[in-house]
Amino acid sequence: MDASTSASTKSAIVAHPALVLAPWLFDVWRGRARAILPLASLLLAAAVLLIWQYLPPVLGIPKYIVPQVSDLISEMHRMWAQENLLMHFASTALWSVIGFVIGSLFGAACGYALGLSPMWGRVLSPYILALQIAPKVAFAPLFILWFGYNSWPKLIVTVLVVFFPILVNVLQSMRTVDRDLVNLARAYSMGRAQIFWKVLFPSSMPNLMAGLRIGATLAVIGITVGELVGGEVGLGYLITYGEGQADTAMVFDAIILLTVIGLAMYWAVAEVEKRVLHYIPKIMP
Repeated sequence: MDASTSASTKSAIVAHPALVLAPWLFDVWRGRARAILPLASLLLAAAVLLIWQYLPPVLGIPKYIVPQVSDLISEMHRMWAQENLLMHFASTALWSVIGFVIGSLFGAACGYALGLSPMWGRVLSPYILALQIAPKVAFAPLFILWFGYNSWPKLIVTVLVVFFPILVNVLQSMRTVDRDLVNLARAYSMGRAQIFWKVLFPSSMPNLMAGLRIGATLAVIGITVGELVGGEVGLGYLITYGEGQADTAMVFDAIILLTVIGLAMYWAVAEVEKRVLHYIPKIMP
């Protein structure tokens, strides 16, 4: 019976050579896709820049509405020379990272604490939901009244913005952990601390890293809101200053630099996630 089955399998493979070639073709396609995708992204970026440079004059759009790419470059050079652009960029980047780190640690700690104590989770859930629904950016003027025109208001806004996505993701992971693993750990006489570090914490890592990716992008939003409302330094301040001067190119440049900061923070978190969750197989090539 085994011999006949093996013979039939071999004959099927011979009859269908695509079964042999399919893995090789998939590897070839995946290798070419990895080589082509970066090139496609660069070509798309170049096309967007060319359209941005030449389409507004063709449509008769004035530069104070949509400046050309060349105007953005010249304005960036002027800001570097006259507006101390490096200081503003460094301030926004530094406080974004600080707010992201503090908000992440605080959100993860609260998520794990509430996950380990379901009773306190049920007691505090309505208040957590209320704070999550409340627009955090609306607190910025209040923080300015309390702490003045310094770095504290924008830092607190950033911490609040980053805090909730991480809290919710961690808390959700603690509630959906495989109870069979927990019961197995208890069967081996593990204590609460051992169960947390060997079962609960590793199981929560995918959700935690997803929350960190979200928080990395929201940190830039939080710091920008604080600088827009009451900052005297930073890229958000340059946006407000450029708006007052009707300098659209300055506003665009500040937005581009804010995007660069957000992308850098997201990339850093993604790299950490790649190393921490190396055991999870990739679906996409």
